[in-house]
Amino acid sequence: MSEKCHSILFDGRGRSLGDVASVSYDFKDGHVIPEHFHPEDQLVFASKGVMTVRTKQGVWVVPPLRAVWIPAKTPHSVAMSGAVSMRTLYFLPKLGRGLPKRCFVMNVSPLLRELILHACNFKRLSKKAPAQRRLIEIVVDQLQAVDFIPLQLPHPADSRAMRVVDVLSANPADGRTLEKLCKDCGASKRTVERVFMRDTNMTFGKWRQQLRLLRSMQLLASGEKVTAAALDAGYNSTSAFIAMFRKQLGTTPTRYLDGRTQVRSET
Repeated sequence: MSEKCHSILFDGRGRSLGDVASVSYDFKDGHVIPEHFHPEDQLVFASKGVMTVRTKQGVWVVPPLRAVWIPAKTPHSVAMSGAVSMRTLYFLPKLGRGLPKRCFVMNVSPLLRELILHACNFKRLSKKAPAQRRLIEIVVDQLQAVDFIPLQLPHPADSRAMRVVDVLSANPADGRTLEKLCKDCGASKRTVERVFMRDTNMTFGKWRQQLRLLRSMQLLASGEKVTAAALDAGYNSTSAFIAMFRKQLGTTPTRYLDGRTQVRSET
């Protein structure tokens, strides 16, 4: 898919139109924003629904009342699971110097949530206006103190391992062993295991577990019942799915997707 650049804070001559800008959209289940990038840093917040952000480096799943940070010039697409209310803030890159230069999913505190929603009342914010400058500074300060959430699925760079990724991404319930998958994908089991550890910092087993967890979250947000989501994502039973979800995220799927709890911080 071709990449397109969409500038929010710069005019046709590259001149800044402000320091922060906002965009608010409501999307239907299944809507996909094609791959594109912005010259600005981007904070994408879901007040309801689940978003899936994809880049060449991996996949990030964003549950309700959480947000994803997307650094400037990062090509990405966004897919909606369930009806999604998206609120996005765009920052001149200089404002996000203290934040990672990679995508990450974050907890959004009640204060940060209200700040995001308030900022979305303005098309653009400028530090030249004292009240707007204070709002920008508080938002940036809050972002630098957020908790990271382990809801990403990194992709290996190696083409042989990516063939395994593509097969399982198309069907997470595929129960074949890694040895069998490697044979069908033309690579050795030992090589693929080594590549997963090197490129994703996960064992293959851990990666597969994360894939199933994230897929189940997408299915639940799209309206699937817990049992159907568990089986479609590759779990053997509903109880096994709930137990794994609670182990990974500290609560039940229903409570988590209702936004009634915050996940524990990544350690």
